[in-house]
Amino acid sequence: MSDFHPEVPSHIFREYDIRGIADAELTSGTVVAIGQAYGTYLSDLGIFEVTVGGDARLSTPRIKADIIDGLTRAGVSVIDIGMVASPTFYWSLYHFGVDGGVMVTGSHNPPEFNGLKLAQGKSTIWGDDIQEIYRIIRDGRMEVGETRGAIRTEDVNQAYIDMLVSKIDLGPRKLKVVLDSGNGTGGIFAPAFARAIGAEVIELYSEPDGHFPNHHPDPTKREYLPDLMAAVLKNGADIGIGFDGDSDRIGVVDDKGGMLFGDQLMLIFWQEILPRHPGATVIVEVKSSMMLFEETEKLGGKPMWWKSGHSLVKAKMREEDALFSGEVSGHMFFADEFYGFDDAFYAAGRLLRILSNTDKKLSEIVEAMPHYPSTAETRFDCPDELKFEVVERVKNAAIADMQTITVDGVRIVHDNGWSLLRSSNTQPVLVARCEGRTQADLDAICDDMKKRIRAAGGPDFEWEY
Repeated sequence: MSDFHPEVPSHIFREYDIRGIADAELTSGTVVAIGQAYGTYLSDLGIFEVTVGGDARLSTPRIKADIIDGLTRAGVSVIDIGMVASPTFYWSLYHFGVDGGVMVTGSHNPPEFNGLKLAQGKSTIWGDDIQEIYRIIRDGRMEVGETRGAIRTEDVNQAYIDMLVSKIDLGPRKLKVVLDSGNGTGGIFAPAFARAIGAEVIELYSEPDGHFPNHHPDPTKREYLPDLMAAVLKNGADIGIGFDGDSDRIGVVDDKGGMLFGDQLMLIFWQEILPRHPGATVIVEVKSSMMLFEETEKLGGKPMWWKSGHSLVKAKMREEDALFSGEVSGHMFFADEFYGFDDAFYAAGRLLRILSNTDKKLSEIVEAMPHYPSTAETRFDCPDELKFEVVERVKNAAIADMQTITVDGVRIVHDNGWSLLRSSNTQPVLVARCEGRTQADLDAICDDMKKRIRAAGGPDFEWEY
């Protein structure tokens, strides 16, 4: 057994990953301890070989070396797959036939952050399993292997691109697409994949660079999309697609330079899937527009509300044997013709397949959907020790006089719209969103939620649109 490491902070062990400030909270001592604890966790399950990959962040090479150090100390062997996207890492579990692994990534978070996604079986662990890693460290239960685990290096990038290409056949319409990788890992894969399936590609910021010199890699935020929007209009492209830092989230711009929300994108995919699978379960994330629930029901689906969080959605999909789901934040999970994990490249391929088989422009497809005034997903700072309490107070007060959905935070159902408040699983942040059937409805609902948050002792904030 190994000694307790008192420097390991408990708050970095979050709902579905481990996340913290790289230099201050994910120190070498902490990460080596996490690797050894995770190796102990896997060894207890009879798992002794894993894959490890990392994103383009400046802190990733050091953290990746530290996690490998910890794993091998526990006697677990490592296949180092280098700099990859998160979906490439997920696929590596299938490719190598292993039942564990680590992706070192800060995803869409600010550059000073980094994190660890831990897998067991063919999916990432979450909730109590992540807390178990901390408990192993806290209780000094970390094993030291009889022999140190071996390390070998494998380049899976081309094999992964080949796999993607084998999954997508475009229709007769030729497409021009702008791809913005935001200097994350998307540039390693997206342009080659899109060209291989027959699209004409214009690239933006394909070179991985952890300084993120052009814009922060979060394509679901309007403030990071001006270059993509401008390139679509300048080049007369059919579509613009952006990827976040580790390429598990997709952002989309239509031919008119308009930004699509994640729930609009989900409806486009459901419009393809539900006619082929009538009566399918539609898992709807609580941040989604009422439009998605109502329209998928009209298409013959059986919608149900569920929590936010990529690991939580994937777990619910397995439980319900669901064909597809997604999040407003741009994670898309296809299990009808794919593996069920969130892969922004595959999602891009499915979207191009839909467009290549219709004469309609993407903007026309979007314009045909119901449109209700809404805020964006509005995130505002709230300390970890306070954010859950604020949500609980708002929820308890709302239950007394309103219809509520409480699978994740509280979604308050009004006569002509809804409001949502929930806690971020990855940051000291509260997340809110409102929608109304009219602008007047939206304004009233936004005011109501602000008052509820203030009454619960929460911080003041401004709605994002």
